[in-house]
Amino acid sequence: MIITKAGRRMFPAMRVKITGLDPHQQYYIAMDIIPVDNKRYRYVYHSSKWMVAGNADSPVPPRVYIHPDSPASGETWMRQVVSFDKLKLTNNELDDQGHIILHSMHKYQPRVHVIRKECGEELSPVRAIPAGEGTRTFSFPETVFTTVTAYQNQQITRLKIDRNPFAKGFRDSGRNRMGLEALVESYAFWRPSLRTLTFEDIPGMAKQGRVN
Repeated sequence: MIITKAGRRMFPAMRVKITGLDPHQQYYIAMDIIPVDNKRYRYVYHSSKWMVAGNADSPVPPRVYIHPDSPASGETWMRQVVSFDKLKLTNNELDDQGHIILHSMHKYQPRVHVIRKECGEELSPVRAIPAGEGTRTFSFPETVFTTVTAYQNQQITRLKIDRNPFAKGFRDSGRNRMGLEALVESYAFWRPSLRTLTFEDIPGMAKQGRVN
């Protein structure tokens, strides 16, 4: 995943479908991104693999992306696909634009949080997600990514340029389409993630959540 000083949108973007909320209850939806481990990585070109290169860099300031439709009723959230396509990543530790701050060459896991409004009064873009019964957190192993300032694999570069709606200026309309479609089939994970977050029917918010 590319990160820049100015901030770069995630692509593919995270998208989720939420069910089982109280239609009349108000909720915040938020995302944060946490380290997978305490390692730093490097890409080994001759074997096309990521290898551990040492210990992780010092922790960055916590950042939370609060979905701009928050707070909204459970009914509102459940009738739409919740997309995080406006979230931006940066490696600028002095960022004052509200972007998620990450280190390059580290592995990260995005997490989606569903928070009852009365439990989200302390919710802030610059503080950790509040814990408690009114908060449910979901993560998906397939969304783990490694941050880079430049792509390490030319096939991934071509694939993302062709599929990213914000990369139109890089496209070559005369490119061989058969070769590209074969590449897309090889890297099927380019499609934006869509997952369903399901809560049991307990007033307010369920004690347990399950992922479909």
